[in-house]
Amino acid sequence: MSRDVFSNLKVIELSSVLAGPAVGMFFAELGAEVVKVENLITGGDVTRTWKLPAEDQDKNISAYYYSINWNKQALFKNLKDPKDKKEVYDLIASADIVISNFRPVPAKKLGFDYESLKKINPTLIFGLITAYGEEDERPGFDALIQAETGWMHMNGSKDGPPIKMPVALMDIIAAHHLKEGLLVALIQKLKNKIGAKVTVSLYDAAVASLANQASNWLNLGHNPQRKGSLHPNIAPYGEIITTQDGIPLLLAIGNQKQFENLCKILGCSEVLNDTRFSDNTLRVKNRKDLLPLLQANADSMSAKTTITQANKLSVPLGPINDLKTVFSDNKAQALILESLETDGATNKRVKTAVFKIS
Repeated sequence: MSRDVFSNLKVIELSSVLAGPAVGMFFAELGAEVVKVENLITGGDVTRTWKLPAEDQDKNISAYYYSINWNKQALFKNLKDPKDKKEVYDLIASADIVISNFRPVPAKKLGFDYESLKKINPTLIFGLITAYGEEDERPGFDALIQAETGWMHMNGSKDGPPIKMPVALMDIIAAHHLKEGLLVALIQKLKNKIGAKVTVSLYDAAVASLANQASNWLNLGHNPQRKGSLHPNIAPYGEIITTQDGIPLLLAIGNQKQFENLCKILGCSEVLNDTRFSDNTLRVKNRKDLLPLLQANADSMSAKTTITQANKLSVPLGPINDLKTVFSDNKAQALILESLETDGATNKRVKTAVFKIS
């Protein structure tokens, strides 16, 4: 698939932080012209200031900002200034898509809500990300949404505190939902020559992504509790065994054949013949008894041998890598996008559009 599929598309980004800009970068990666309008008064997107201690504190840019602002034209404007406002209106008049995360009331006051902008551009597709929906003016941040929608309650070790995900996953999920909606609206526009307003809230995206955990509650009244990496419906899935050379390996056994082959690799026929573990339901019930038996056999094996045999027998297990190890792999290296700053320095981030169409 050509990476310039959207080369004739013009996108105006009126959003900051992560969710909205991630949508803008998706279109930029596929060839669209993306103009990112940043707040002149505050020094631009707030993520420009979200720096690690090791970063240059004098530069108006950060590694966080790099992550979702590749190949965009940054335009610093004060939307309360009539001249700047007109300049942005002129851009929107010829745009295909506007991406916004303005809260509804401020957006209307500024004249950058959908009703105002479609007067300028009747066929405009307007993508809006909110925290809780258009009728709720509360500001929302990813960690708070994780707390309120059950994610944090489920995440963490059994005896430990609730823990948020180490990336702003609700923002990322909401961005994917908005991308989908915008692509549907683009198809509709091609057919009918009409614009559209596409909205998604972080809250809705978070709840919609609870998947099997939500279904376990809705159908069975099973209220998920923290259990570390363990899966509520499958075992051994999320369990960790440590090999003779001290390397932890995660197990992700999803069916009976994989379990049988795991036992073959570890040389534990006694586990395979134990009626407590004869099917997945029993393994989930007796998982506390299962792990020590698997570990006892892993104690005599190296990680390399275990992984090699697992790959041959299609058994899903593998090492728990840090990011240094992840990005030493050629497959991960292929997902890096690089660009140059005005001073010649190289900056990097990972792609947001990683699908392949042939």
